[in-house]
Amino acid sequence: MPSVSKTVSFPNARQLAQLYCNNEANLTLAEQKLGVRLVTRDDWLKIDGPEAAVAGADEFFARLNEGRTQGMAMRTADFHRLLLTFISDGGPERLRALFSEPLQIGTAKKTIVPKTIGQKLYLQAIQKNPVVFGIGPAGTGKTYLAMAAAITALMKNQVQRVVLTRPAVEAGETLGFLPGDLREKILPYLRPLYDAMHDLLSPEDATTLAEKGIIEIAPLAYMRGRTLANSFIILDEAQNTTPEQMMMFLTRLGDESRMVITGDVTQIDLPRSKPSGLLQAPRILRNIPGIEIHHFTATDVVRHPLVQKIIDAYEHAKNSGADVERPGHPTVP
Repeated sequence: MPSVSKTVSFPNARQLAQLYCNNEANLTLAEQKLGVRLVTRDDWLKIDGPEAAVAGADEFFARLNEGRTQGMAMRTADFHRLLLTFISDGGPERLRALFSEPLQIGTAKKTIVPKTIGQKLYLQAIQKNPVVFGIGPAGTGKTYLAMAAAITALMKNQVQRVVLTRPAVEAGETLGFLPGDLREKILPYLRPLYDAMHDLLSPEDATTLAEKGIIEIAPLAYMRGRTLANSFIILDEAQNTTPEQMMMFLTRLGDESRMVITGDVTQIDLPRSKPSGLLQAPRILRNIPGIEIHHFTATDVVRHPLVQKIIDAYEHAKNSGADVERPGHPTVP
């Protein structure tokens, strides 16, 4: 097949470098995966190779540029993930769907742009449904994206407060055997929620909203007996709820409120005799309008590329029955 050549120009050299994270190794990887030769200088990228491969490489970098213009901050891990997605079956169509209609969530501190198809569908589900379950492995952005959506809804006066909760399973939710006062006891179990909140809000805004009770972070046990109206409520680590706790939480939903329930069913810390509410609830609720069950996969992991491979390895071990005692309770935590 004869070779062709195409040169693509960008507004400036910096914007071109952002597409491959200013890392020549990423261009080398793209050459290997796309079957082309890439040369870049200043503000242009030259693509040499078979006609079909050149067209594919041209489209790949065009999609990356679409993401950049929508506010996506490209990292090497993102580049690798999107490149592997592009060369997979249906990959070009998946990237077109990811970037064709921009979806951005703006908080006071930053703008959040979904990095995978799964993340985009999850955010769309949150915008359309009163109750959404986000189920999947670590690193997929389940909780972080839900919190970004919650804070955005608060800033737009769509809700009057945000309630963030998670079960403190390791302390038995009584927390009585831990040293310190109540706040010191529950803080370690709520710390991931605080960390996400401070990443999305300035320290001053986070402190003010928390002091006024507009943003509330509390253990799941504190939700009992309440009705939460005009609120955006997030239940994190929901795999560690019992069916009774899950039902208790879901029935807290009040007028003009939304709920997002997140969890990873491979990381259940409940005693072996107790079933997980997150395993049961999707089966019971799946046919109710207004409730959407969104499943993330390892391809939605946005942490270090090795995290996706680790998740795949554990999933393979579970499916083969190796070192796994029962679903949702791997031998290695």
